[in-house]
Formats: sequence, structure tokens, C-alpha cells
Amino acid sequence: MQIQGQVALVTGGGSGLGEATARELARLGAQVAVLDVNLANAERVAADISGVACQCDITSTDSLQATLDKVTAALGPARILMNIAGIGTAKRVVQKDGSAAPLDDFSKVITVNLVGTYNASRLFAAACAKLDPLEDGERGVMLFTASVAAFDGQVGQQAYSASKGGLVGMTLPMARDLAQHGIRVCTIAPGLFATPLMKSLPEPVQASLAASIPFPPRLGKPSEFAELACHIVTNTHLNGEVIRLDGALRMAPR
Repeated sequence: MQIQGQVALVTGGGSGLGEATARELARLGAQVAVLDVNLANAERVAADISGVACQCDITSTDSLQATLDKVTAALGPARILMNIAGIGTAKRVVQKDGSAAPLDDFSKVITVNLVGTYNASRLFAAACAKLDPLEDGERGVMLFTASVAAFDGQVGQQAYSASKGGLVGMTLPMARDLAQHGIRVCTIAPGLFATPLMKSLPEPVQASLAASIPFPPRLGKPSEFAELACHIVTNTHLNGEVIRLDGALRMAPR
């Protein structure tokens, strides 16, 4: 699918990997809807790229449907969905005081990262399936954002790894399910990237993490994630695939 002239939805588009992806899509000629729980961040990015800012909670069907309706009215129907919104936490199963890890923390991460992604994807797919087909019968494409933690989860990453592993496991069956509608599904599993969260860590910690990456021995650039995300859109034969983007990193236990 050519990106030029298409309408794209980017969840988590107000910062980090989502922001970089929204900007790259706009640079390539897409009309971009920036979805984020933080409206100020969404508005900042949307203003820069002449997009539409939407405050959106991906775990809420009402919020998502209202956002899709708003975007369709403003820009037209979307054919591209970049699922990039997500959260993380680190909790050992048995805490230092001997108590069990709080279940609410685990549930929240699963709800946002896995259930939220599915929620956005199902509503997008239902609308996209009604559109006229393009070349090769294609109607749309969607991206999931997993993590190398889906494969190499570290101590305390049970919730995060489970949520990202769920996205990896959902990729192929979703692609097979939506093939009849001409909608492709791929996943990127990024390693260590220079996101705002990473940059908030002390410089020595950032340097130590970067040194653990075989090559290139530096943190990934959000622009590199965005470039791959956009390539997935334009390469029609990419479907049902999970792509690690990590500089050959394999995470240590801790």
C-alpha cells in the first residue's frame, strides 16, 4: 500500500516511538490521527504534522469508537493502524517484604498492552473491511508493537513480557483471520530505544544498556522504528510476521 494520501491512526502517537511514527507517516504523505491518553502531547504532535489530535483510551470501546468517528469525519476512513500505545511495570512475584505481587499491576499492563491493542484492532478492522479494495485486493494494514521482552523477559517483567508475548502470539492468527478482508497484520518487537522514558535514566545507566547491544552498540533511534513501521505498510508481501528490531540484543536475566 502506498502511504501517500492514506489516513493513518497512531495510538500512543504523542511521544516516543508513536510520535516518531506519526511524523514519518506524515512526511510520506499520510493524513495522520494522533491518538494518546495525554491530549496535550497529541495536540503538540498533530500541530506539527497538520494532523488530528484525539484523546483516546484504547481500553475503552466508547472512547475508541468516538475517536474513529471523529477521524473519519475529519479525514476520511483509515486504512493504516499503528498500535504503539503501551505501559510497563516491574514487580517481582514475591516482594521484598514477603508479600505476593499486587494482581492489579499485572491486570493493568495486560489490559492496556494486549486487550487495548486488540480493542483498537477489531474496531479498525471492522471499518476497514467495508472499504473498496486497492491493488492486490488490499484494504488495510495494522501494526502491533511487542518487545524483545516477549522472548527474553527479565526478572520482574512477568506482566510486561506476558502482554507483549500475547501480541506476538496474536499476530499470525489475526493475519489469517483478516486475510479474507485484505487486511495485513505485522508486529515489531523493539529492543532498547532512546525513548523519553529511557532518556530519563541516568547517563551511566543509558550507556551501560547501550553497551549491551552487539551492533550497533547504541540505543535504537525512534526514527528507525518508524522507518520499519512505514516499510511494513508499503511492502504488501509482509504479513503475519514478527520482526525483532534490536541490534542482535538478547536480554540478560537482569
